[in-house]
Amino acid sequence: MLDTSNLDTLERDVLDQIEAAGDEAGLDEIRVSALGKKGSVSLMMRELGKMSPEERQVMGPALNGLKTRLNDAITARKDVLESAAMDAALASETVDITLPVRPERQGSLHPITQVMEELAVIFADMGFAVAEGPDVEDDFHNFTALNFPEGHPARDTQDTFFMKPDAEGMRKVLRTHTSPVQIRTLLKQKPPIRIIAPGRVYRCDWDQTHTPMFHQVEGLVIDKEANMGHLKGVLLDFIAAFFETDQVEARFRPHHFPFTEPSAEMDVKYERVGAGVKVGSGNQWMEILGCGMVHPNVIRNCGLDPDEYQGFAWGMGVDRLAMLKYGAPDLRDFFNSDARWLAHYGFSPLLQANLATGLS
Repeated sequence: MLDTSNLDTLERDVLDQIEAAGDEAGLDEIRVSALGKKGSVSLMMRELGKMSPEERQVMGPALNGLKTRLNDAITARKDVLESAAMDAALASETVDITLPVRPERQGSLHPITQVMEELAVIFADMGFAVAEGPDVEDDFHNFTALNFPEGHPARDTQDTFFMKPDAEGMRKVLRTHTSPVQIRTLLKQKPPIRIIAPGRVYRCDWDQTHTPMFHQVEGLVIDKEANMGHLKGVLLDFIAAFFETDQVEARFRPHHFPFTEPSAEMDVKYERVGAGVKVGSGNQWMEILGCGMVHPNVIRNCGLDPDEYQGFAWGMGVDRLAMLKYGAPDLRDFFNSDARWLAHYGFSPLLQANLATGLS
């Protein structure tokens, strides 16, 4: 017959072991030795089946009470050990949350992309749509339709990348300007037309202000009333908005372009400020773009009657505009893939150009 005094002795021994446990692993070993399948308390409970009913009435509740008290003691000791472990971890792994976060590299908009966005915003405010076309063009769209007859000396002014002849002997070209977009628009859309055509163009050139691939934006207006006065008004408004100044002094010098007649180059007054230029002040003149009234031959080549329709056009280098406005000294740096250069000249992609808060 089991004596309850043995249970008291066992309980004191196990409780002393629980109190002395220094970590959770040691505590778990004590739990298994006392309450596991082969633990001391579990073995005693197996003897209940061999006892008489009178003995079970005494030892059953005593063993169940012992098991409950030991479980409660183990749980309490486990909470103490977990708390102590957490305090030790916090003491050894403190983090100063007042320190600034580590800087992360962020992407930025290339100055060319920024200027393209600025151009789209400015001319959209004037009612212009953006038109696009292929980089690889045929002779008709790049030259002939624009009043560059085959064999005409005017073609020599554009250093062109020619493709190998096709089966019919025709040679495609990398477009030398975005004017072919104007031709494609005129061929598929009826006037009135008001578009800008930004994009990449290609010429065999390489120096501080020229690269084999660069960017242009051209504008075209075709209707029955367009005249040179309208052209000047559009360009003066554009220069004022792009360079963010109300003081624009410009002059239009006679020039020659095969696709416009009369033709002109637009100059603006400026002064140098550091590496950049300030348009609207100073006493120096700088050529900014070419423009003119669309040549009757171009209108005729696109299936329209030049006696009924007329218009004006202009073109300028996007890269050069970026250099002038943002002070980049060398055009070749725009295409060198130098992350340091882009970090200096780049723009936040979250601050989109708009006329309300400022373009740049």
